[in-house]
Amino acid sequence: MPYPEQINLPFNFSSIKHEFKPRTPSAEQQPSEQGYWAVIQGTSIVVKHDADGFSLPEGNLPSWITPQQQPLCIGTWRGKPLRVLTVSSSLALEPPFLGELFNASENRLDIQTLTISGLAKQILHWERQGRHCSRCGAHTDPINGTWGRRCSGCNAEHFPHIHPCAIVLVKRGREVLLTRKAEWLAGRYSLVAGFLDFGESLEECAIREIREETGILAENIRYVGSQNWPFPAQLMAGFVADYAGGEITVDKNELDDARWFHIDNLPLLPPARSIARWIIDNFAH
Repeated sequence: MPYPEQINLPFNFSSIKHEFKPRTPSAEQQPSEQGYWAVIQGTSIVVKHDADGFSLPEGNLPSWITPQQQPLCIGTWRGKPLRVLTVSSSLALEPPFLGELFNASENRLDIQTLTISGLAKQILHWERQGRHCSRCGAHTDPINGTWGRRCSGCNAEHFPHIHPCAIVLVKRGREVLLTRKAEWLAGRYSLVAGFLDFGESLEECAIREIREETGILAENIRYVGSQNWPFPAQLMAGFVADYAGGEITVDKNELDDARWFHIDNLPLLPPARSIARWIIDNFAH
């Protein structure tokens, strides 16, 4: 099997590396020319919809799009400056603009537009979260050349908070263990997943999450790939494991259901933009 860093999933930088050149915040060399806009509205990205499909707005924004903060240039997209901002969730969008949900059940955005939009959302989240020092509460300022910030009070340095998660497919012969949360689309199932805890490796995290959420014991866990997941700032590390024993006991605080599915009779699955679907499609059989 090829080394998994080659997987080209949405939200991973490899899908935009030929079209996006990043830049970090700096008071110098702010571009003056017009370019593209990544406008975040709640859990949606504002896109222009016309006969050519869906695309990021370009040029002058309509006057009715009122930013909630000063636009931030995060780099160049297809050779032009890319600025990011947020607008109120209650703002009514006028044609040809519309808000496309990041978690839409149908993938209408191409992988590049989806990825650059997710990156914009992740950066704006960090910019909000990093404004004040978590040590003393004072205001922070950008550290030149990075996305880090330095406290104006105690001089502590802070860098983007990326939260590692393990996500794992458990196999039992021709069956796979799938779970669902109550808030998901009716009938949709996915993989066991959870955040890394103190003192754990990612493999230990995966095994613990399987046991805690479903009561199933797993073994022979192996890493298969990872995905940046900017909702708001996670890193999903994907694994496959084998069934080692136990009966399903659903943790109702975490899940609505968990069950074994035969690989020839799978339920509604996550969309193709997720590593969960990539793992199922590539390793379930």
